[in-house]
Amino acid sequence: DDLEVLERDTCRLAAIRKPFPRLTYDEAVPKLKEKGSSIEWGDDFGSPHETYIAEQFTKPVFIHHFPVKTKSFYMQPDPDDDKYSLSMDLLAPEGYGEIIGGSQRIHDHDLLMARIKEHNLPVDDFQWYLDLRKYGSVPHAGFGLGVERFVTWICGIRHIRQTIPFPRTLGRVYP
Repeated sequence: DDLEVLERDTCRLAAIRKPFPRLTYDEAVPKLKEKGSSIEWGDDFGSPHETYIAEQFTKPVFIHHFPVKTKSFYMQPDPDDDKYSLSMDLLAPEGYGEIIGGSQRIHDHDLLMARIKEHNLPVDDFQWYLDLRKYGSVPHAGFGLGVERFVTWICGIRHIRQTIPFPRTLGRVYP
């Protein structure tokens, strides 16, 4: 098996079964504070925060309902409480951090315009994106999978640089 050649403990991967645990942002912040983190409500999670949370579980864990202000302009606010976004991150166990990030996207033209302005983004640069919603849109969602991050976790590689075909390093900026 290829993973065994990489000296990956495949028992850990074989033990991963759904459902994956789910924590809201509000549940995750106190766990970080208990660990001694200086994170405050509304701060975005950095790599050390994700690592600590992920290490508490033996399988991937979803963190969801992040504050709107920590996420991208195009993420849909929760209709039940608009200080939260309908967003999630999937953190890999063993301290590998975020491997997937996703959200419902804003489908309302006026709300999208307001969010672009709130983020002080140049409206002209996003006109094409606004035009997609100008004559109506449907609720929709999307996600991004960090392929290198996923491979790093599955293969048990300690640094993502080893999974990137042409990594940028201090000594090499161009492939």
